[in-house]
Amino acid sequence: MELPFAESYKIKMVEPLRKSTREEREQWIKEADYNLFQLKSDQVYIDCLTDSGTGAMSDRQWAAMMMGDESYAGSSSFFQLKETITKITGFEYVIPTHQGRAAENVLFSHLVTAGAIVPGNSHFDTTKGHIESRKAFAVDCTVDEAKDTQLEVPFKGNVDPKKLEAVLAEKAELVPFIIVTVTNNTAGGQPVSMQNLREVRAIADKYGKRVIFDSARFVENAYFIRTREEGYGDKTIKEICKEMFSLADGMTMSSKKDGLVNMGGFIATRHEDWYEGAKRFCIPFEGFLTYGGMNGRDMAALAVGLDENTELETIETRIKQVQYLAAKLDEYGIPYQRPVGGHALFVDADRVLDQIPKEEFPAQTLAIELYIEAGVRGCEIGYILADRDPVTRENRFGGLDLLRLCIARRVYTNNHMDVIAAALKNVYDRRHEITRGVKIVWETELMRHFTVKLERL
Repeated sequence: MELPFAESYKIKMVEPLRKSTREEREQWIKEADYNLFQLKSDQVYIDCLTDSGTGAMSDRQWAAMMMGDESYAGSSSFFQLKETITKITGFEYVIPTHQGRAAENVLFSHLVTAGAIVPGNSHFDTTKGHIESRKAFAVDCTVDEAKDTQLEVPFKGNVDPKKLEAVLAEKAELVPFIIVTVTNNTAGGQPVSMQNLREVRAIADKYGKRVIFDSARFVENAYFIRTREEGYGDKTIKEICKEMFSLADGMTMSSKKDGLVNMGGFIATRHEDWYEGAKRFCIPFEGFLTYGGMNGRDMAALAVGLDENTELETIETRIKQVQYLAAKLDEYGIPYQRPVGGHALFVDADRVLDQIPKEEFPAQTLAIELYIEAGVRGCEIGYILADRDPVTRENRFGGLDLLRLCIARRVYTNNHMDVIAAALKNVYDRRHEITRGVKIVWETELMRHFTVKLERL
């Protein structure tokens, strides 16, 4: 008899969770202006808002923290981190930052100017925000297959080479770099194939452009290459990562995801000119070059986390739990972005709440209903997150409207996955009773989803 799959770790410490009543949750979400970011953590039973910084560290990471070097300059923890990053990516130049958006801010301050065009595959919220706040333009070149959530395509996160080439053929002089997000979060946590990365590299070389990877979940991307792309089944995760990064010129990293830490990020590149340019902004924005917004103990934990997570057993355990939840939704007939990605399950809200017009934000409505049902906090990745067009100031309704259910790394058991699935099924079963959504009563100009205030209709 074949043994079932089990986690590659055992639990050493637990944290209690508070259950609440439906009446309490109805009051709390109203007080939060129907924005799940504004809920207090103790008002949440199972937190699927994000996988960013919400994971559990290993015994090796906690041990490393005790050895952290807190020297302002020349910290040995920095050099330990730099050595690990270079070993995995091949990039020689490393600048630590306090998180991924800080890495974007530092690097983009050097590279992005007003009027620039930055093509890529479904830029995530902070990436797009850092581009548009500089009066530049983010151009989405994702493959069209990503728009059909029910289509089973192994690499829906890919860049469409024809779309990318069209941008460069017309306005190459305005393009400072090409950005590829691995995996593609906005499209539903979908991976990018190695073949596609080679195609992007070839187009970039043709037009003399450099390529940046938004690398928050690069290990998950490597896992999908190993399991879905021909020729990689016998390669290690570290070998695949090294090959991926050989096709890029640099990276920004939110270490709060695949770095398995609660805070941190970095920039890494093979180009000294990018490093020298970014240095000018790191010191005033983040801190000195050998800590850059991170504690020594956090850099030490990150070095261990990157090493651990680029081993097959660790990343496979993570992916399998997300797939377990997806199998439950298959059983209940609930539509989501298929095939399921690595860090989250993205429910297709337009298909679930098909009576609610897009102007009333179906995904946000579904997130509210799920929270009221069982205290499960998800996140809208859709029409609210898309912000308004910077020129017309109209809402952008052209993309997908998804409810993202992120799974924190090494935190929840499959029993929690069962609760999430059952709660979602209860909402799905009464979906035709949900006929009205929400409206915006206050919003900020960029990245509005974090602080938007809503009313139920």
